[in-house]
Amino acid sequence: MLKQRVLSAIVMIAVALMALFWLSPLFFTLALSVIVVLGMWEWAQFVGFKRPIARALVAFMTAGLLFFPIIAATDYIQAAKFLTDSTTPFLFLGCIWWVIATLLVVSYPKSSNFWSKSVSAKFIFGFCTLIPFMLGTLALRFYQYNSNEYQGTFLLLYVFLLVWGADSGAYFAGRAFGKHKLAPKVSPGKSWEGAIGGVLTSALIAIIFLQCTLTDVFGRELNTISFVILSTITVAISVLGDLSESMFKRQAGIKDSSNLIPGHGGILDRIDSLTAAVPIFATGFFFFL
Repeated sequence: MLKQRVLSAIVMIAVALMALFWLSPLFFTLALSVIVVLGMWEWAQFVGFKRPIARALVAFMTAGLLFFPIIAATDYIQAAKFLTDSTTPFLFLGCIWWVIATLLVVSYPKSSNFWSKSVSAKFIFGFCTLIPFMLGTLALRFYQYNSNEYQGTFLLLYVFLLVWGADSGAYFAGRAFGKHKLAPKVSPGKSWEGAIGGVLTSALIAIIFLQCTLTDVFGRELNTISFVILSTITVAISVLGDLSESMFKRQAGIKDSSNLIPGHGGILDRIDSLTAAVPIFATGFFFFL
């Protein structure tokens, strides 16, 4: 099981890096759309759609909404620019959603009395989780694309490294020092010590990154303290992505969102932290740094 998990992780990291550096705007957007479609296919279980045909219908409708405007565009770079320019309301929607998600997770299972039987509420939760993530990812990837196509690449790569590194830091800190449960009714395996370890790791990653890269790697100089604060906030909120998915899985009575990724579960199991981290980091970077 561990071998399968490690091999899958290596493949996923390699695919993510190739997509970041080699895919054109069109194919990067299409690839990301596929991930979101599969994510909504998995989310249909949280809503209560257990039958394959019902889940396939949700995926089909999501694909139609995402793929049609992309494929219909005649100028793909301009289409990508339009997507990134229209992300502002969705980024703030994502930030608002993660505030709400915090309240839902903290008060679970009492909070489930207000949403567990509402199909529309759970679909809205899925929309607020995946669409700001998608548009935030595109906004970061195509940041200053016309002047320097790689600045957005490094910006998005940094967010990935930040979350992946913090997850590792949280895992080892939790294994070594974890005694106090973070959210026992949602995810009994997570501890406050692990969460603090992840946040401290993120601060270290931010400092090392700024010290080891050019001062204008993102097209402009950044204040170290502000950058470290944004990075730690991003990782702190990313924990909610993991916890909220655990909450919805627990409510739906399932262990993994699917079995699409050998040894890792489903798409949502792998991107849950990023769904929270991306809109938070993008909002902080574009509007506050």
